[in-house]
Amino acid sequence: MSRPRRPLTALGSVLGLAGASFGLWAGLAGPAEARAAAVSTPDHVIVVVFENHAYNQVIGSSSAPYINSLKTGGANLTASYGVTHPSQPNYFQLFSGSNQGITSDSCYTPGFSSAPNLASELIAAGKTWASYNETLPSQGSTTCSSGDYARKHNPWFGFSNVPTSSAFTFQQFPSDYTKLPQVSFVTPNLCSDMHDCSVGTGDTWLKNNLGTYATWAKTHNSLLIVTFDEDNRLSGNKIATVLYGQNVTPGSTSSTTYNHYNVLRTIEDMYGTTHAGNAATAAPVTGIWTS
Repeated sequence: MSRPRRPLTALGSVLGLAGASFGLWAGLAGPAEARAAAVSTPDHVIVVVFENHAYNQVIGSSSAPYINSLKTGGANLTASYGVTHPSQPNYFQLFSGSNQGITSDSCYTPGFSSAPNLASELIAAGKTWASYNETLPSQGSTTCSSGDYARKHNPWFGFSNVPTSSAFTFQQFPSDYTKLPQVSFVTPNLCSDMHDCSVGTGDTWLKNNLGTYATWAKTHNSLLIVTFDEDNRLSGNKIATVLYGQNVTPGSTSSTTYNHYNVLRTIEDMYGTTHAGNAATAAPVTGIWTS
């Protein structure tokens, strides 16, 4: 039996219009609103990429006590994967959402691409960016290799829309962390990144060179992301990815399958930039943030 319809009161009309208006604005919510619900917005992010080791060679390994301490005090992505093999394409995918046609570790022509990438997006959005590269001969040097330095781990040199002057030597890494750009990549050399040396060597390098930053990040709304380019080709390309900082829930884990595109999307969403390449359809890392 249907009930007779009651006329709307003035209050009901107002509430109805307010609800409709809220629904309209919710439907039109832009990137900032979506970002606020999904990821944190740190004052500073540092990304460090290590080399050629599988998840189980690092997480739970006695050879990597420092990385495991970051996992315990931060977040561990238990289903994190590289995109491909060998190394160099993964760096381009992490930085620009595409390998940009790079499928090997061979030297590329500097500035060969003008495609959108994390640095160009940040610059366009009025944000700050830099890289700090161990054993880079000099600021902005585009040399392919020099001693333990290898440009194949530094994809920013492939883009004409990223100033080469934004590539600093690691000696130029600021001791005053408030002077860091909003987003930076720190690239260890071929020994420090575990490519030519052991997991223990890389783990100690991380503690000695970025441990103080990690501790500072815990109380200064900042973030450290530690990840790997690819595995050892024996574990389905499953890699370690750990996030540590003030807005990361200590001891949290995520079993969601993520790869380099998801990490790129996460940083893009933190700063409200556009999305490069395959990051446009990738989900950000969620469920680990305190706010």
